Amino acid sequence: MAWNAKTLFGAGDDHSRNFDRRAFLKTVGLVGVAAPLGALSLGSFAATASQPAAAGELKKIKFATNASAICLAPVFVAQEHGIFKKYGLDVELVNFGASTEALLEAIATGKADGGVGMALRWLKALEQGFDVKITAGTHGGCSRLVALKSAGITKLTELKGKTIGISDLASPGKNFFSILLHKEGIDPISDVEWRQYPGELLQLAADKGEIHAIADGDPKAYFWLQDPKYIQIASNLDHGFENRVCCIVGLRGSLIRDDQPTAAALTRALLEAQDWTVAKPQDAARAFLPNAPKGKTVEELVGVLQSQTHNHNPVGADLKTEIALYAQELRDVQVFKQSTDPKDFADRVFADVLTA
Repeated sequence: MAWNAKTLFGAGDDHSRNFDRRAFLKTVGLVGVAAPLGALSLGSFAATASQPAAAGELKKIKFATNASAICLAPVFVAQEHGIFKKYGLDVELVNFGASTEALLEAIATGKADGGVGMALRWLKALEQGFDVKITAGTHGGCSRLVALKSAGITKLTELKGKTIGISDLASPGKNFFSILLHKEGIDPISDVEWRQYPGELLQLAADKGEIHAIADGDPKAYFWLQDPKYIQIASNLDHGFENRVCCIVGLRGSLIRDDQPTAAALTRALLEAQDWTVAKPQDAARAFLPNAPKGKTVEELVGVLQSQTHNHNPVGADLKTEIALYAQELRDVQVFKQSTDPKDFADRVFADVLTA
């Protein structure tokens, strides 16, 4: 059976389903945590962020992040430009590097209150029962399948019988491009070989002919493509995924259950940081610069950010639809258990903190 938004959640009016999250944030009050967003516009971030935080002591929050992932630059924007404080939060950022499993475990065990991570890294762990709830999507993009032009591969169907290099066997790139290969009629388990290398050796493996393509993320993959010897075969912004979220906000379940206003404030702050990044990508690039690959400039980092869809931040029913679609696709490629129902899974791992 083909799954889509209508089969998962019913037909209905597409316009009403795709509600305007920014309009929602502008009209909803912040439950006593911060001032309303009614006056917010994309051109007024400096003024709004400089406003004092709500009266009273700021709520201390530990937020897990991966400082090497440029797509998470909005988190650093929220810290540097006072967005967290505007929402009554005193946020300590905890860098878990590229260890997204450790990041998710930290949230589930209460060592952190929340974090942002890649959906196709987290969803399998959430299927297994981690006490983390998804409250918002942050952006699309940042996973790429690239190859040397000399390999002669320009499309997914030409990868049958080939070897794809990955940084680890549970990587979001492996999961996503397994989904794309499956949609193209290629069995991602039997028709291709996935070969693991340390991230810094993937290019060398391609140069030596040990692999025919590389599945990896930004900023590395973006900058590989600046070298004319590389070509992009696919990304998570094509082949029908142009409007699909890539990274998601996850909060510890106990925070949502015990302190919903703080969970809502944290989610809203992160969504506003996404808006800021779209309006002022230079700010996001500067915030990420200390963690960027050596020698990269603000202008180059802006190019990476603008290649991603930081204006795609689904919440509510739209986010649940996207989660359920991913669950079905991961089940199709045998990452999820066949017994997992996609809609039930989405209902279980999503939490609506913005309208509760």
